[in-house]
Amino acid sequence: MIRATYIVETPCPIADVAAMMAGEQSAGTFVRVDGETDELRARFGAVVVSTGQIGHSQTPTLRSAWVERKGLNGPCGVFRVVIDYPEDNVGVNLPTLASVVAGNLYDLGEVTGLKLIDVAVTPGYRARYELPQVGIDGTRALSSVPDRPLFGTIIKPNIGLSPEDIADLVARLCEAGADFVKDDEIAGTHPHAPVDARIRAVMDRVRRHRDRTGKLVMVAFNITDETDAMRRHADLLAAEEGTCAMVSLNWVGLSAVQTLRRHSPLAIHGHRNGFGGMGRHPLLGMGVRAYQALYRLAGIDHLHVHGMGGKFSDLDEDVTEAARHCLTPMAAGDDRVMPVFSSGQWAGTLPHTLARIGSDDLMFLSGGGIMAHPDGPAAGLASLRQAHEAVVAGIPLEQYARTHAELAQAMTRFGAKG
Repeated sequence: MIRATYIVETPCPIADVAAMMAGEQSAGTFVRVDGETDELRARFGAVVVSTGQIGHSQTPTLRSAWVERKGLNGPCGVFRVVIDYPEDNVGVNLPTLASVVAGNLYDLGEVTGLKLIDVAVTPGYRARYELPQVGIDGTRALSSVPDRPLFGTIIKPNIGLSPEDIADLVARLCEAGADFVKDDEIAGTHPHAPVDARIRAVMDRVRRHRDRTGKLVMVAFNITDETDAMRRHADLLAAEEGTCAMVSLNWVGLSAVQTLRRHSPLAIHGHRNGFGGMGRHPLLGMGVRAYQALYRLAGIDHLHVHGMGGKFSDLDEDVTEAARHCLTPMAAGDDRVMPVFSSGQWAGTLPHTLARIGSDDLMFLSGGGIMAHPDGPAAGLASLRQAHEAVVAGIPLEQYARTHAELAQAMTRFGAKG
């Protein structure tokens, strides 16, 4: 079975609404139809596992013409609803799976709030979908970072640099000691910096650095585009000995990510920009666990989770939940993906991040925390490594900074913003 968990607000009896949800998304509709036998319903009908009230609202959160026609404008109950859907209703079809567990449920008249908060599948069903091609262990191996967080940054300015300018910047970051460098999510195939030209120019510098030092810095090129173009970009990137392609998940969609996964062995760096549009409201959209489960079934290797105490709206609890979900296998074997922390991160936010997550299996990306360090990017990266050393040694950052100048400067520069 495919188990979906929802938060539902409704002015109607929850047993009726949950039964309607299960019927709407499986073998039934609002009335019994010809051919809808008991045998068919028993095999293909979804099953309501549980309903439980967790709160109430004085008035409907979302408008519903159906509710208004019925005059049901009074208090609504808020419920946690769990429904099991038969695997045979989906087969192996990720867009259809998403349609089953979400689909028209958001539009039901009886519902004045609905959020899909989790999707869980059996180990056998998980194995029928794409797995990470690189994953955590492969990312560590490719980046020559066996046993600590990967430290990296984002190309800034994100728009306006020529391919050669970008290549020069990446070369400096390689020399500074970066493990990972990525394009910004809005860096696409610009007329002034086409992605194929960026790939060729940057990878030339990355290979030169590897030939001198033995370390191949992982660079995530944003190849977000229509599907055929993404495949072409991935082929060029692989030919240039690149290791990672970045994709804006929400704007290319589940099918395109699956297609890219099947086409290319590159690490797929999943950027979730736009997730706030479906995740921020407590009674509408999709929660992070459900969202991540769907894209993990598409075979991504890395997934952005934002950052602790960062510049975005996420609570630390939200970031923690997202990261721990990435690091928890969905099935037998290792299908974990590497959580990627970013947005206002610097050396001072690293200890709290590691304490909350309880693992070094993560990417920790600092834009300003590296690029705006008073002594430059190399010192910014050094401050991150020093912060990690302090955590491992159990020494407070303030104490460790007394003998580590780069960390001390970072704390002076960014501490008021931390």
